[in-house]
Amino acid sequence: MIYFLPLLAVIIGFVISLYIKPSSSTGFQLLLSFSGAFLLSVTVFELLPEVYSGGNERVGLFIMAGLLIQIFLEFLSKGVEHGHMHHGKSGKFPLLLLLSLSLHSLLEGFPLTQNEDLLHGVVIHKIPVAAILSTFLLHSKIGKAKIILFLTLFAIMTPFGSWLHNNFEFLEEYAIFINAVVIGIFLHVSTTILFEASKNHTFNASKLGVVIGGIILAYLL
Repeated sequence: MIYFLPLLAVIIGFVISLYIKPSSSTGFQLLLSFSGAFLLSVTVFELLPEVYSGGNERVGLFIMAGLLIQIFLEFLSKGVEHGHMHHGKSGKFPLLLLLSLSLHSLLEGFPLTQNEDLLHGVVIHKIPVAAILSTFLLHSKIGKAKIILFLTLFAIMTPFGSWLHNNFEFLEEYAIFINAVVIGIFLHVSTTILFEASKNHTFNASKLGVVIGGIILAYLL
């Protein structure tokens, strides 16, 4: 499942992009808010206690490093990870965007081998991101072959991160620090989603409901 579900999420996101406009769909924005709340909750409920349980004083530094890394990656990706979409028709292959999203996806795949709830959170988060990304690519006029190449590389990076963790034992020595970096990334992405998913940065009843639902579901799981 850790290899299949992230791939399926990208496929679902691509299909969604063909039938709705993510930037203007209320239902899509609610899904984005739900994914942000769920991902944040799983991070707080599961990952944070795990990395701090060992008593390593450097964990906090790596969490902040992860947050700074995500800020830099979003400078390259223009915020696709948390719902931003900028249409363009340059026809140029967006290499920097691919590199940014690939590194993000690779890192998020690392802790999935140890936490099934986090896997669900990543998958739920990946669906709207893939839909936004697919919409951007379809409007960029780079050609079907390049779109397929981009989405394929993007889709396999999360499973690849999980595969690396499963097959290279020496990485286990650094697992707590890599997980701490991922926590920083998730904290930035999820909180940005929650604060930016509504127009004028205001909460409405529907958004509040899905956010509470995401928190409760993450807790129950």
